[in-house]
Amino acid sequence: MKVKTIQSKFKDLFHKEPLLIRSPGRVNLIGEHTDYNEGFVLPAAIDKEIILALAPSGKSKNSLYASDLNDSFEFQIDSIKKSDKGWPNYLLGVVDQFQKQGYKIEGFNCVFGGDIPVGAGMSSSAAIEAGLAFALNETFRLGINKLNLVKMAQKAENEFVGVQCGIMDQFINIFGAKNSVLKLDCRSLAYEYYPFVLDDVSIVLCDTQVSHSLASSEYNIRRHQCERGVRVLQETNPNIGSLRDVTVEMLESHKDIINPISYIRCFYVICENNRLIAACDDLKKGDIKAFGEKMYMTHNGLRDNYEVSCPELDFLVDLTLNIDDVLGSRMMGGGFGGCTINLIKQKDLDEIVKEIQRMYKLKWGKNLKVYVTNIEAGTSIIKD
Repeated sequence: MKVKTIQSKFKDLFHKEPLLIRSPGRVNLIGEHTDYNEGFVLPAAIDKEIILALAPSGKSKNSLYASDLNDSFEFQIDSIKKSDKGWPNYLLGVVDQFQKQGYKIEGFNCVFGGDIPVGAGMSSSAAIEAGLAFALNETFRLGINKLNLVKMAQKAENEFVGVQCGIMDQFINIFGAKNSVLKLDCRSLAYEYYPFVLDDVSIVLCDTQVSHSLASSEYNIRRHQCERGVRVLQETNPNIGSLRDVTVEMLESHKDIINPISYIRCFYVICENNRLIAACDDLKKGDIKAFGEKMYMTHNGLRDNYEVSCPELDFLVDLTLNIDDVLGSRMMGGGFGGCTINLIKQKDLDEIVKEIQRMYKLKWGKNLKVYVTNIEAGTSIIKD
């Protein structure tokens, strides 16, 4: 239905048949705030998505229409500057990157919208950025490979939007595979797929509906705190390039000379990398219970060491500790709001969800939004 709506709106506005692209959101099973520290992550693309309709305009003027906001924006292809509206910057940044890297982009029109909840930590921004990069590459037959599309979409957010995100969100958006999670080495960008088909377990997202308005600024602060710790470690070991090269023992031996806040941030990241590697071994063995236990450990680290959780997230995770059929739970994404990600056995799924919603409403006076997600492929052309 969303595809038809976006397609129809494009035809109404621009009287052309557009190229249609689906660009998915993502979940990250384990490995949070490790990507910009050159560590490992374990994301998957999901069936929540942005649909983009795009076609050349034949003019230098570009028209963008955000269907979900019922809002439009126009700009000249040779005069790109930030918009005070906010949302156009995720698209403008992509065009800016194409131009900086010498690709000729002609005028185009674009309508987009979808069902990725904004602010829930499912990377709606990366879906817009990578989706547009994919669409422009196809429309203007530029021949850019997948990895370079990923890098350009990431740079759009880093340099134009101003959020110093790592590469995970854009990478899984383009490289996601149905029924698989992807272990990504954020240093080398080597990746490996692990099957994640659990007939009796669902991936369930519980949306606190707390806006993570602090996430962007605090994200950049956490990154600098980690980099500060690395710089101290490099003074005695110049071979250290990032926290990826640091063991807990190495960090501990420098505890007296590292800023205390930087120390606990670094400690979390090192432990999380180790946890992810062990969690991949759990998947190989089919031990989803052990995998889920590591999700709880990740949440504890994000709450206590990285300090990016919030009371509502902590409440939801703590609530599941007393429910036998919840195998794992943690906050997901940048933090300060958004969703928890949960592994819940399907046989009692409806009852469990209702109880969690009841308790959340009782505690916080809010109706908890819940999304049961499936793992899908990455960005692709929608064919009739």
